[in-house]
Amino acid sequence: MDVIKVTHVQKRFGSKDALADVSFSIPKGEIFGFLGPSGSGKTTLIKILTAQLNTTNGQATVLNQPAGMMHHSAQKMRFGILTDNSGLYERLTIEENLELYRQLYDLPKASIDRVLQFVNLSGERKKRFSVLSKGMRQRAILACAIIHEPELLFLDEPTSALDPVNAAHIYKGLRYLNEKGTTIFLTTHNMAEAELLCHRVAILYQGSIKAIGSPKELKRQYRDNQVRIELTNGEIHELPQGEETADRIADWMKRGFIDRIETKEPSLGDIFIKMTGSELL
Repeated sequence: MDVIKVTHVQKRFGSKDALADVSFSIPKGEIFGFLGPSGSGKTTLIKILTAQLNTTNGQATVLNQPAGMMHHSAQKMRFGILTDNSGLYERLTIEENLELYRQLYDLPKASIDRVLQFVNLSGERKKRFSVLSKGMRQRAILACAIIHEPELLFLDEPTSALDPVNAAHIYKGLRYLNEKGTTIFLTTHNMAEAELLCHRVAILYQGSIKAIGSPKELKRQYRDNQVRIELTNGEIHELPQGEETADRIADWMKRGFIDRIETKEPSLGDIFIKMTGSELL
């Protein structure tokens, strides 16, 4: 079953297309990464899928309903969202904000302790939201987005303000949520994050999807079919795969000259640059 289905979606602002012609689907239980540089249309698509924007053309369905229905209360109970504008009450503490969400979803009191541990904020629960650092604010917002263990979770740059320790903590938690059945739609320009978390990714550039598939599939597809050999004397050779290269490797092996041998596999960032000529910023 497809949790999200996007068919020829276009979103135009004035004379500019933020999304030109985007189509894809996400099956239940997948972590799907929507990758691209700032300004490529990632946040625009999340706003369409969560009923904050309408499409100019095309259709989007979420949880078997038109995306525009996502603001209805029955649908809201089924998804969670973390974006830049997912603000909490500044005067309330982290715990007090979470208590509002707990009551909204009619959850047991233990759910607050569980979700604070998930985002590594158990010791900060009495702090007012207004005094939190950007990274702590991001984790508090995420806690509110996942307290009800939603069927579908939208994450817009979820670890952009986090240090590596807290990012790793969140990754572990997201994988746990996913294993329990939550489908995750993740936008990021962090390629390492995408490779670590995502079952499939789509690379978005100038409002259009340029590639889609698992990180492994994309890296295999765009591999340049070369072998990198490091010799014991420090020499490095990058050679095309084939009979001639095999003969040279066999000769070096017989003489014990090979220190390391590997295929040259591109990263997702390498693939993006190759496809668009643009750095991920």
